[in-house]
Amino acid sequence: MSPRRPFKATTPRLNLRLMSLSGAGKFGAMSGELEFYLVAIPAVVLLGLSKGGFTGLSSLAMPMLSLAISPVRAAAIVLPVLIVQDWVSVWAFRRDFSPRNLVILIPSSILGIAAGWLLAARVSEDAVRLAVGVISIVFVFYMLLRDRLGLAAVDRPGVPGGVLWGSLAGFTSFISHAGAPPFQVYVMPQNLKPRVFAGTATMFFAAVNLIKLPPYFLLGQFSRDNVKVSAALIPVAVVSTFAGVWLVRRVDADKFYAIILVITFLIGLKLTYDALQALL
Repeated sequence: MSPRRPFKATTPRLNLRLMSLSGAGKFGAMSGELEFYLVAIPAVVLLGLSKGGFTGLSSLAMPMLSLAISPVRAAAIVLPVLIVQDWVSVWAFRRDFSPRNLVILIPSSILGIAAGWLLAARVSEDAVRLAVGVISIVFVFYMLLRDRLGLAAVDRPGVPGGVLWGSLAGFTSFISHAGAPPFQVYVMPQNLKPRVFAGTATMFFAAVNLIKLPPYFLLGQFSRDNVKVSAALIPVAVVSTFAGVWLVRRVDADKFYAIILVITFLIGLKLTYDALQALL
């Protein structure tokens, strides 16, 4: 059976040739379905580990899914998965978060989400990826330099900085689900306990994802086929989120932040490389 309309990979050299979804929510061929889930399942595992506390890994999931389907459709499929994972992680970290950070960051994110909605048709996703990638790399070098110079942690960061980074987190999260780096720039210098850091990230992005629902709906992203694919991925999403929570509880603070820095740096390199490949 020949496929009707194969999906095009965003990387020309990789042609997974996924079939379009039929009315029953299945791919037109078993081989295309298998290829899709070989990409989608690892991506959802990364989302779960990120929701479990290893903030930043989620930024790798979108580029992975974009190898198989368009970035716009990947974002639509991922959002319901993220919301289910949010329910799990919010419950797990319900007593471990920083209220002050949330009071500053969540209202600020609404500004970025609104900008992302208004500019959705005009903003280059690759330009956003490049900006987030460069910010991530520069931030890692800043943190390493700060540690080398023995500078103290920032106990109470300023509100203007929170408005800036919260807005950027909302904007980049709306465009490409890549809100973690701006969030980390504001929160990581505070040296919160790992569980408090993870809980604050969980509460923040749970709120952001709910705020994103109406604009995504108005943009027509929640088709029946997309929702069916999201539903098929939810069991993997829940298990991987619990795995992330379990790991965060067993990693000490120094190792936790070292891991987060390494993840942030690698994500920055990946986003920068992908963006430059597309823009140049």
